[in-house]
Amino acid sequence: MIRILLAEDMHMIRGALAALLGLEPDMEVVAEVARGDAVVPAALVHLPTVAVLDLNMPGADGLSAARDLRAALPDCRILILTALGRPEALRSALAARVGGFMLKDAQPDLLAAAIRSVAAGEHVIDPTLAAAALTAQESPLTPRETDVLRLAATGAELDEIAGELHLTQGTVRNYLGAAVTKLAARNRIDAVRIARDHGWLE
Repeated sequence: MIRILLAEDMHMIRGALAALLGLEPDMEVVAEVARGDAVVPAALVHLPTVAVLDLNMPGADGLSAARDLRAALPDCRILILTALGRPEALRSALAARVGGFMLKDAQPDLLAAAIRSVAAGEHVIDPTLAAAALTAQESPLTPRETDVLRLAATGAELDEIAGELHLTQGTVRNYLGAAVTKLAARNRIDAVRIARDHGWLE
C-alpha cells in the first residue's frame, strides 16, 4: 500500500485529490496538510511513502518543504504539483532532488501513475514542462536581485524591502537598478513583468 501525504492549501483541491487517490486500490491518503511548514511534522507522525506537495503554500513553499522533508525522512519520495509550469521552478525542483514534477491539471490516472512511479524510485516529469525547461533562458539575476524584485512585485516600498532583507535602502535601490538593467526593462514594474513572464520569480 502506498501511503500518501497531501500538502495543498486549497481545501477543495486537496479534498478532490484525496477522494480521487482514495479510489485507487493500492493507495491510502494518511495525512493532509494546508501549509508547507506542516509537512515535516505530519510526515514524521504518519511516515508516508510519497508526499504530494503543492509548489505554492503558506508557511513554506513546496520546494522548501521538500528539502526539509528529505533531510528529516530520506525514504519518503516527493512529487511536486504546480498550477503554473515555470521552467525555473522545475530546475529548482530537480536541484532539490524531488521524484516528480507535474501540473495540477493532469488527468487523475496520470497522477496516480506518477505516484506509483515515484514510490518505485523513478522520476516523473511532465513532458511539456521538461521541454520548456530545456529551451528556457536562465535568469540573469543574482539570488539577491531576485529576492528584491520578488518583494517589489508585491508592491512593497524601498523601506519595507530593506527591512525584510536587512539591507539599506540604498542597497535595495542598487539591486533594483541592476535588475532593471539586466532585464533591459523600462522601469521596476517592467522588470517584474519580464521576470514573471520567464518564471524567474517563482
